[in-house]
Parts: sequence; structure tokens; C-alpha cells
Amino acid sequence: MTARGENSTAVFFGGVVPASDLEVRMAERIGAMLAEAGFSLVHGGYNGLMEAAARGAAAKGGEITAVTLSGKRQEWGDFNPHVTEAIHLPTLGNRLDRYFAHADVVVGMGGGVGTLHELTAAIYYAGNIRPVPVMLAGPTALNLLSYLKQEEWLFETPTRPLGFLTEIASTTDFADALTRLLTGPSGGQA
Repeated sequence: MTARGENSTAVFFGGVVPASDLEVRMAERIGAMLAEAGFSLVHGGYNGLMEAAARGAAAKGGEITAVTLSGKRQEWGDFNPHVTEAIHLPTLGNRLDRYFAHADVVVGMGGGVGTLHELTAAIYYAGNIRPVPVMLAGPTALNLLSYLKQEEWLFETPTRPLGFLTEIASTTDFADALTRLLTGPSGGQA
């Protein structure tokens, strides 16, 4: 990643039916902070939390890319009005590969089964393929993380550390985590 996030990519996963207005406001603020830090925002392109994050990023001049499946427009509808670029891919695997191959950070919030799939894929990818930082934000995503740990679907071992995961309870926590990501462990630019 370059200094201050410039030319970096943040992948955002969040559902089309937000759990609360608090999570909508949080997604919008997260999008704004990412754009302010120089990240482009990549997400599915649709409404709900994705649109809130895109609205925040757009307000700060950020680029917003929708990565979706080919042939789903009629079924899934139009993109939110903040999308500046669209990438249509033939398979779900291609879509996930596109997200993770270009991700400098993944931010996940609550959603439905599609978001659940994306979040668990992000956790798998970051824990097994490439250690991309994954930030789970808001009460819904944190409840999921707690459940996954409690039921031992997700656990840390010496060969599978979970240091790539960050729990984000508030926008203040997100701002702090983003600062740490951008400055690196020594406090200088990453």
C-alpha cells in the first residue's frame, strides 16, 4: 500500500437491508474516511449499506467501483447513483477473486446471506492466502464474529493467526484502525 492510502483499494461488504440507522450512518462515515485517506471504494454497487458507504466516499471525491455478476441487472436492479465504474464478471468466484486480488483493506458490516458469504470468504482469504486487513464494523458484524468464535467456526492457532481481523464498534474505532493501517506499526507511513 502506498503512503496515506493513495492508489489503494478498500473493499466494502454490507447488505442491502441495513439492521439500523446507526449502521447506515456508520457505513457513510466509513466511506468518507476511506476516501479522505485516498482509498478507492469497491463494493457490489447496490443500495443499503453499500450505497451509504458510496455516498460517504463520493462526498469526499472518492472513486466507487461496483463489482457484480454479468446478467444480473434485471434481477438485482440498477447500481446506486454514486458508482463511477462497473465491472461485470461471469462467476461468483471471479467476483470474489477480483475483490481480494485488489484489496488493501476489507471492511465488512451486516447484511444477508450474500454479505455473509463475502465476509467469510474475506476471512478465509486473509487467513490463508494473503494477510489483507479485515475490519468488521458495527453491531451486526461484531455479533457474527462473536458467534463464529464462540461456536469455534473461527479460532486462532499458531499456524492460523487472526491478527488480520480488527473489531470496529464505532466510527472512532474505525478512524483509529485506519490511522494504524496507514502509519504501520512503527508510526511512520506504511
